[in-house]
Amino acid sequence: MTDAADRAADRAAAREATREADRIAAREADRDAACAADRDAAREAAEEASAFSHPVVAPDSTAAYGDHPDQVVDFHAPRGVRAGRAPLVAVLHGGAWRARYDRLHVTPFVDFLARRGFAVANIEYRRGDGAADDVAGRWPETFDDVAAALDALPALAARELPGADPGKLVLTGHSAGGHLALWAAARHVLPAGSPWKPAGPPALRGVVALAPIAHLVRAAELDVCGGAVRQLLGPDTPGERLARADPAALLPTGIATTLVHGRADTVVPVAVAEAYADAAAEAGETPALTLLDGVGHFPLIDPEADACALVAEEIAQLAW
Repeated sequence: MTDAADRAADRAAAREATREADRIAAREADRDAACAADRDAAREAAEEASAFSHPVVAPDSTAAYGDHPDQVVDFHAPRGVRAGRAPLVAVLHGGAWRARYDRLHVTPFVDFLARRGFAVANIEYRRGDGAADDVAGRWPETFDDVAAALDALPALAARELPGADPGKLVLTGHSAGGHLALWAAARHVLPAGSPWKPAGPPALRGVVALAPIAHLVRAAELDVCGGAVRQLLGPDTPGERLARADPAALLPTGIATTLVHGRADTVVPVAVAEAYADAAAEAGETPALTLLDGVGHFPLIDPEADACALVAEEIAQLAW
């Protein structure tokens, strides 16, 4: 074999060695990614199990804001030691707007807030379509109910919780409930003629959205909660509904807004909250975005988790 042939063979062998090294590195990267995904899934499952392990806490009273069985608000009286009337926190539960998730799963979180001295209103609303409980939301009933509940809340709270101060009202919600909390705080930005538009901005101290589905377009791109956003908006007029239902399209609000999101959230990725914050910035507002390292979706509503105490502090900063 000539020297030229030897050199060509050496180059070919070197190229093949490089390709083989790249293949090995790719396989190792795939294994590492799979292991990381498995770890994330296991952590998220453990966090969900912990959040859902607590017993349901019964309310002090329940009041209806409509005729449907889901049009109710549970009231929990404050049990802290602060002097004076307690701020009122309105809670909107999550669950991808699906019927199988109701307000009961957040009662441990609601009780946690009540033990911190807040008066708490746990709002139920219509979800799903009544026939298939894995369908996300009802249009327009989900939004009808949230608007009606908040319109009725000051009078209901005055009757059911005389120790509460509706003038110190903070909205909070988790996941899909975080979307609804942001939407409710932005109703005054809706187009004229919308049945959900109030006469003026809501009398809120602010809104604290927990791992919220805050930007519907980005959430749909990421297929959050198994296509829940597409189900909520429907197949016929999604663009028309999006303009009325997406908090990221209803900016600026002029309402103090805080988003709390775990960086390790695999249910609603943090990119959804970041997209909302970017949209708010483009509209001239700067919501507070608190990102928690090593925290997934459910610790924010788990009384046993450190993240839940941080949530209570975020609410307190707005309420008092």
